Amino acid sequence: MIVGSIATLTPLAAGAACDFANLHGPNQYDYRFQRNLLVVVERRHFTPKVELLISGESTSHPGPDIAYTLSKSPNHHRALNAVAALGRKLSVGQVPEMAYSVDCYFERALRFQSDDTVARMFYAQHLGQTGRTAEAAHQLELTARHAKSNPFTHYNIGLVALEIKDFDLALKHAHIAYGMGVPKPELREMLLKAGKWAEPLAAAATASDQVMPLSGAASSSGSR
Repeated sequence: MIVGSIATLTPLAAGAACDFANLHGPNQYDYRFQRNLLVVVERRHFTPKVELLISGESTSHPGPDIAYTLSKSPNHHRALNAVAALGRKLSVGQVPEMAYSVDCYFERALRFQSDDTVARMFYAQHLGQTGRTAEAAHQLELTARHAKSNPFTHYNIGLVALEIKDFDLALKHAHIAYGMGVPKPELREMLLKAGKWAEPLAAAATASDQVMPLSGAASSSGSR
């Protein structure tokens, strides 16, 4: 399960301008496929106490160590989750001692690897948690373009959509995920609890019932 509960915050200041320089140098690593090259970085900087926002390793605060980790792996999923959590914890859009705003770290991650569905879903979750549900839904739609035939990506899109209360999007991706054989019942159960679950055939029938028949005049006009 990609998400936990959401405590909605008001939108936060964007912070400094976002910088996309040096994203594709020889020392930047894709977290999905090059995690083995980040062992030293994680051992020295992204330690459990940094990830849990208890304290830093290089300084007393965790921000600089998270920033260093993201400088080496812009799409480091756990570090992205940590910077978002730190921003919420401090109620700021840009964490002190970090070069970029929270938003910018996500934007850099997606400029680095636009098809990283996990990074994009974390961004959608962050947007939802800071009160920007329309932007969050847009990021989920972009995520869906890269989901392809991965049922768990569709399942997680449904979970995040449910948390931002986009029930139609949540149901759509629940149907896709379950149609692909995802065995996890939680998304269906949460939609049932919210009164938003419909079986795929019932949903299709309801949509069909809502199509208005053409009037005789319009129908005749259309047949010419």
